[in-house]
Order: sequence, then C-alpha cells, then structure tokens
Amino acid sequence: MIVAIRRELLEILACPRDKSPVRLTADGAGLVCDVCRMVYPIRDDIPIMLIEEARPFTEAS
Repeated sequence: MIVAIRRELLEILACPRDKSPVRLTADGAGLVCDVCRMVYPIRDDIPIMLIEEARPFTEAS
C-alpha cells in the first residue's frame, strides 16, 4: 500500500522520541526513524506521530 504523503510534510516531520528525521517505509505504510528504529503508522493518509503508537522497525516493516 503506497501512501501519498507530500514531500514538504515529510521534510518537516520528526520523530517525537528523539527529534530525528523520518522517512517512508518501503511499503509506504509508515514513517521510520533510523536513530531509534521505530515505525510510526500512517492511517487514512495521516501520519500518527505518537510514541505509544510506534512499533519496532524490522526490514519487513
């Protein structure tokens, strides 16, 4: 599932845990922080940037 997220939005989003940049996962279903290795889900084209909603990143994420 590829999610359409505007590049401008992606450039200003940051991990709420450590304030590092995030990037789209390969399947486009989430945003991953490469520092803390957490994935934040995207639901209905809206990034859910809540620490309690994040899950650990795996290459399958």
